[in-house]
Amino acid sequence: MDTSIDQQALTEEMKAWRRDFHANPEFGFEERRTSSIVAAKLREFGFDDVAEGIGKTGVVGTLKRGTSNRAIALRADMDALRITEKGDHPHRSQNEGVMHACGHDGHTAMLLGAAKMLASEGGFDGTVRFIFQPAEEWGKGALAMLDDGVMDRFPFQEVYGLHNAPGLQLGRLEAGFGPVMSAEDNFEICLSGVGGHASRPQSSREVLVAACATVMNLQTIVSRRLCPSDVAVVSVTELITDGTRNALPGEARVVGDARSFRPEVSTEIEREMRRIAEGVALSYGVNVEVSYTREFVPVFNDEVLTRELLTAAGDALGPENARQAKAPSTGSEDFARFLDHVPGSFAWIGNGESAPLHNPRYDFNDDGLLHGARVHASIVRRRLHV
Repeated sequence: MDTSIDQQALTEEMKAWRRDFHANPEFGFEERRTSSIVAAKLREFGFDDVAEGIGKTGVVGTLKRGTSNRAIALRADMDALRITEKGDHPHRSQNEGVMHACGHDGHTAMLLGAAKMLASEGGFDGTVRFIFQPAEEWGKGALAMLDDGVMDRFPFQEVYGLHNAPGLQLGRLEAGFGPVMSAEDNFEICLSGVGGHASRPQSSREVLVAACATVMNLQTIVSRRLCPSDVAVVSVTELITDGTRNALPGEARVVGDARSFRPEVSTEIEREMRRIAEGVALSYGVNVEVSYTREFVPVFNDEVLTRELLTAAGDALGPENARQAKAPSTGSEDFARFLDHVPGSFAWIGNGESAPLHNPRYDFNDDGLLHGARVHASIVRRRLHV
């Protein structure tokens, strides 16, 4: 009996799912609506087991065929960002101040599509774990699922993930070997002094000039303190004070993040940041406190499994459309936490010409949904071949 799924009908279903997720975005560990829909769909597809509430709001679906005891995992993220959407499409966010600005709505829909495809068609021998993860954006979701025993309760030997890439042609996939995405460290530098009247700066110890000097001096860490062969980024993303139009601030916070691929580089960035902050504070006569935390670890792709993923993607998209990435990304992904336990590979799939990720006008390209679903299904059939 022919069990081949109607791919055009599946595409329309994925599009409807994706747009529904986009219109109803949920922040990390708040993905209750999304996860309940995912779980209901997996049960509808006839999955052997569907577990909810893994790592608070995560879902793990299990699909078995044949007699092999081998198991692999496919992972998608479900959470949205605290960004106010500026797009004008009909499926724009209905949750004010929250939007799917990174395409996790598309990632979830693609993996659901692959789940339906594999449940209907089979074509593999073994077990597939479908991991729908919460809270990727702030680096806590994978750890929460791991702390909840996902590896013991739903064991697997390999794991794979896809992320859309604006600017990469639709129907193309790229994956790199070794370190492919950076660690992310977060920092907050708090300067405190004495605020006062804007007309009498000599009567206060205001902190805005010191904060500005701190921002400028932080730029010298990468350019003057690190080895030029080490890839690193230090970005200040916020400068917050308690001042107003005619009042000099007495407190200021300099907030941002740092990206790197080696622990030694992360350590050096923190050391230099503390030295700069303390030096600036001393020279301006204010006080300073520095908080530095490590939220994401680097993503390291297994070389053998990445070659397997590229071959599987070539089978799904055409060999000319699956290629090795030219350079690692300084973006970060908590998919790396799964790679601390089992080997795997993380790849970029084309979103075509679109607004960049984390932009209030970004939208996932629905024309890429079937490509992603087919790649997911292809790696399962390659690694769990009949």
